[in-house]
Amino acid sequence: MIALARACVMCLVLLVGCGALEPVFLPEQTTAPPSETGVLAELGHTYPSNWQVPLNDGQTALEWRLRAIDSATVSIDLQSFIWKSDQVGAAIQDRIIAAADRGVDVRILIDDSFLAGDDSRALAIHQHENIQYRIYNPYKRRPSSVLARTLLNQSEFSRLDHRMHNKAMVVDNHVAIIGGRNLADEYFGFHPEANFRDMELLLGGPIVQKISASFDSYFNDQWSFPVDRVSHAQAQPVSRNSITSQASDMRKRFPPNERSDLRIAWFEAARGSHRGSARLYVDRPPVESPEAPSDRPDQVAKEIAKIVRDARNEIIIVSAYLIPTQTIADALKGAVERGVRVRLLTNSINSNNHLSAYAAYRGHVRQLLSFGTELSEVRVGAESRSRYIVPPLARKELGLHAKYMIVDRRYVFVGSSNLDPRSLRINTEIGVLVDSGSLARKLVQLTEPDFALSNAWELQLSEDGQIIWVGDDVSLDSEPATSAFQRLEEWFFAHLPIEDEL
Repeated sequence: MIALARACVMCLVLLVGCGALEPVFLPEQTTAPPSETGVLAELGHTYPSNWQVPLNDGQTALEWRLRAIDSATVSIDLQSFIWKSDQVGAAIQDRIIAAADRGVDVRILIDDSFLAGDDSRALAIHQHENIQYRIYNPYKRRPSSVLARTLLNQSEFSRLDHRMHNKAMVVDNHVAIIGGRNLADEYFGFHPEANFRDMELLLGGPIVQKISASFDSYFNDQWSFPVDRVSHAQAQPVSRNSITSQASDMRKRFPPNERSDLRIAWFEAARGSHRGSARLYVDRPPVESPEAPSDRPDQVAKEIAKIVRDARNEIIIVSAYLIPTQTIADALKGAVERGVRVRLLTNSINSNNHLSAYAAYRGHVRQLLSFGTELSEVRVGAESRSRYIVPPLARKELGLHAKYMIVDRRYVFVGSSNLDPRSLRINTEIGVLVDSGSLARKLVQLTEPDFALSNAWELQLSEDGQIIWVGDDVSLDSEPATSAFQRLEEWFFAHLPIEDEL
């Protein structure tokens, strides 16, 4: 114990003595103009206006992501909050490297929240002559342990608390994917235990160049560091072979696409797509600090509140983490008072992968129900979870990670932003608002099963004001927790003053 205490004291001394990470200033880069060769160029000439395809299930989303990478001839810009080195992550890495081998210019920007221990692989990818790998808002001291990295960087908490939550991929400046999915097994239905229901849009048309411009603003930001500028690890020569080997099962399931097959798939998708005007909402990367009111990344939050305030008939909101700020709560209440039907879908205590977030949300449930919103929570054993999870299902549970809205069966907003303080005031986010009745109706069709009582708990207020969880098989007068300890843990988090950080 004495040795441990001394070690802790030494760490604190080092923290005080170590300087902060200084921003980096590099020559500005912009993505290449829309390609003039390849299947995506042909597609862009044939379908020049904005079009959209919803990516509702993980397998379809991964298939289109790999197909887009296989189609690249000029450029790939990839931005994500999480990119794990699991089978899905390796499959995407493998195809990215293959594209770079063809001469495609690849730029990667990943937030540093979950990269602990992954520097060697990132460095190996960055060493490819056609790949640039940058880390957004990096930790200066980089041990492989998440706990150690957190402790050793506490002196820079105010900077590191701000994260880049954006998720987007642009290929040849002709097509893009934008939405909620991180790059890991659980977001595509391949995790052996717990997987997410998520949502993205595959996009074509002029909106794509606006997404690539937003990527440029982040890639050129002073807090976007080439991985070799911050990491002291050594790139491992075997990493590339390891990636290819790890991706072998996915390669069998999703084999590389032949050019003729690519053309057929893209043109069929565009012909069957939804058409509507599209507007990009994206937060500005903070220049100073997210604590500075003039520099807070809340541009997307303001637009989301405006979308709610402008609704006239119906709002369907799907948000993995639902901790409404006062602005959002007031907008929802005002909508109900105007006669708008407001339906909310979020996580239950069991499906939420952050119990602290559930505890904070739980404190808002009575308020949301009292002013007339309809509130449902995902059940981990949802009867139709096979829509989102690769079999076998027996031991696999479902959670919610999607972030989208359907308004008046005309407008659709899909992006990376949850309705919680972290997304609305601290992290940066991105999303697209589409004006398309056909897309809105399609998403309603895709979403309705998620509200079914066999898939979600419907929350109600009893006559004496108690909250009831109603399912197709049972009604409960307390959260559908797995144990008394889980309820105790939720109670503990609910009493911590941390809601503004969630």
